[in-house]
Amino acid sequence: METAKTKYLGDLRTEMTHVRSGSVIITDAPVDNKGKGEYFSPTDLVASALGSCIYTIMGIAAREHGFSIDGSSCSITKIMTDSPRKIGEIRIDFDMTTNIYTDKQKKILDYCVKTCPVALSLNESVIQNVTLKF
Repeated sequence: METAKTKYLGDLRTEMTHVRSGSVIITDAPVDNKGKGEYFSPTDLVASALGSCIYTIMGIAAREHGFSIDGSSCSITKIMTDSPRKIGEIRIDFDMTTNIYTDKQKKILDYCVKTCPVALSLNESVIQNVTLKF
């Protein structure tokens, strides 16, 4: 089954529809690449997907090991390179201070950072700088 359908709306904007749910995401080219920057850019989505994927894997691990990551948050910064134009680095700072974790739980969460499918799918040239603040 297909995952998504994408329509080009013009003026460097796309509309993506998730086939299963009907959920819609609109993207714009960023201002620094001739776009309006009124929505996430495709590269913003890649960087954000890394944070979301890590959280998903953390949530699964926390559920399986009987603890919670509820209330935590993260800040994501995407850094582009010029030649070639691509994502050079993704920085994600996780604030996990809303809960208290044992050393074992911290190790479990740290392991999730390195094993989420998006992290493993990104080209090795993309620096993934991820920190967990407990």
